[in-house]
Amino acid sequence: MDLGLAGKAFVVTGGTEGLGLASARELLREGAKVTVTSRSQDKVDDAVSELGTHRPNAVHGMVADNGHPATAGLFVDSALAHWGKLDGLVVSVGGPPPGTALGSSDADWQNYFDSVFLGAVRLVRSAAAAMTEGSAIVLVLSSSAKSPITGLGISNGLRPGLAMAAKDMADELGPRGIRVVSVLPGRFDTARGGEVSGEAAAQIPLGRIGDPEEFGRTVAFLASPAASYITGSAVAVDGGALRAL
Repeated sequence: MDLGLAGKAFVVTGGTEGLGLASARELLREGAKVTVTSRSQDKVDDAVSELGTHRPNAVHGMVADNGHPATAGLFVDSALAHWGKLDGLVVSVGGPPPGTALGSSDADWQNYFDSVFLGAVRLVRSAAAAMTEGSAIVLVLSSSAKSPITGLGISNGLRPGLAMAAKDMADELGPRGIRVVSVLPGRFDTARGGEVSGEAAAQIPLGRIGDPEEFGRTVAFLASPAASYITGSAVAVDGGALRAL
């Protein structure tokens, strides 16, 4: 299937590792141009070098912290300066560390609210202002948006709210022809995904954890014109592990 991504310009935050990198890679394979971001210059350099082996003139990177109030504008301005337009945004942010809701400090809650929640809202606001009809925004959240994950108290608190905000933003941006979709990943073979025992994998209906490439392909589809009638949805990509509808 031709997804219709050739020549489209995207920003992928957290696009230097894990599921963000997998998403950027698939967008590039489908013909898009991509700006990847991270807080680490080394990670940006490594990702641009690796992704550039596919299409050397179709990727560039920048360093910034999603939680900083000025970051959203910087990302959008950089993409516009580099590509001349912005057709899509993929917001992928490393989730909060393990900890219970009550055991996490005020500082932990505030830090991850700024980066995971408010940072994402700012990014959507800034990106949408520069987008035209047919553009798409994909928020990489977590299955904790629908069902709590034991030991991830902050994520359990923030992800459902962000999924609901994404639904509201889809309503607001729909009349302009801009789509907003949330993606809820389960367990994937990434550094953050960690080791999964055979017993734990057996609890997933497909009997295994996911390959990041499988996730990237899903994001590329949802961000593409091929998915032009999908907005406001929260799509689980988890091998069937989530027990909620």
